[in-house]
Amino acid sequence: MPAQSHRKSAMDWKVKTFLITGMLVSGVCNTILNKFQDMQCVNNCSDPDPAKREYFEQPVFQTLNMFIGETFCMVVIYASIFWDRISQRNGAVVPAIVPAVEAQHSGLELKGWKVFLFWLPTLCDLTATTLMNVGLIYTSASVYQMLRGAVVIFTGTFSWLFLHRQLRVYKWASLFLVVFGVSIVGLSSVLFPQKKPSNLLRGSDNHPEEPFDWESAIGVAMVLGAQIFTATQFVIEEKVMAKYSVPPLRAVGLEGTFGLTSVLAAMPVLYLLFGKSHPGGYFDLYETWRQVTTYPQVWGTGIAIAFSIAFFNFFGLSVTASVNATARSTIDTCRTLFIWMISLGLGWERFSWVQVIGFTVLVTGTLIFNDAIPYFSDPEEAEPGEHAPLLSDLE
Repeated sequence: MPAQSHRKSAMDWKVKTFLITGMLVSGVCNTILNKFQDMQCVNNCSDPDPAKREYFEQPVFQTLNMFIGETFCMVVIYASIFWDRISQRNGAVVPAIVPAVEAQHSGLELKGWKVFLFWLPTLCDLTATTLMNVGLIYTSASVYQMLRGAVVIFTGTFSWLFLHRQLRVYKWASLFLVVFGVSIVGLSSVLFPQKKPSNLLRGSDNHPEEPFDWESAIGVAMVLGAQIFTATQFVIEEKVMAKYSVPPLRAVGLEGTFGLTSVLAAMPVLYLLFGKSHPGGYFDLYETWRQVTTYPQVWGTGIAIAFSIAFFNFFGLSVTASVNATARSTIDTCRTLFIWMISLGLGWERFSWVQVIGFTVLVTGTLIFNDAIPYFSDPEEAEPGEHAPLLSDLE
């Protein structure tokens, strides 16, 4: 028995290590690939003047790409159902493929027209993702990822306002730390501008940056504004999942399906309203199609992005269900750090001590809020892994 217990413990450790590594790698790849796609030249690429070249700037398509990846989660669900039927037919009781496939609490079954309740958070997700994709065009990958940590501010505030969740003094203090850290990171992006796409892939600094980067300021504002919609999405999701028993992976699949349908329906309308009068813009459907189908580096990266977000959701939910949400938030911190290191290593960014300070303050506030630092954690609160993993644990 002791030997069997030891083998089981070793196997559990290997599974958890695999899930954590998979979540970290897929999460890092997703942000890096999105930034790499933004850097692809799609017009006037042979022009000797880099300033006249045009780069891939299609945030609506990237949002569509994300929902395609989330829709892949439905494949895992149906594979789990098929697996269960096969095991039952053979007279064996085999657990679901991943814990995230199973509902973690009892409640009313979500069926019929009630599944459309997930369309509300989907619309919030759609808006937030599109705004963040625009922001990523004008900011570096690491600043983009760090600024997304601001979602803690709005999620905590909205939970207090709308879910009537009481936050202790140390959690309010942690939110102020997050605000301070986000402010430093945002200012570092504006006052210490990063390289422009025209120089990123060439590794050139022939075109000096201006002392105050208005484009970075727009990007920072877009990413921060998107967090309001993301926080709203989280609050609605939590409200729905508190009443209904929904496997988290199914919730992701539903949102992916609803989001994919919504974006596909909206793209022709947006083209008629804005795209025709602004050729080459974000809503020019024909130009988007031309760019995606003409350049292999664009559509190839798009496929990789879709798979990375699917795997990130899969691994992320499995980690939250198998370990706990505190570990999940700690891993996300490592994810941001790796994105930063890779961007620096590829020459996509300049090193900034101001950004280091901002990131440190931001991470400290986030870890305190998520009870990841024992000294500040509340012993009376339930262990994060004991409740159902919510979608706020996702990308």
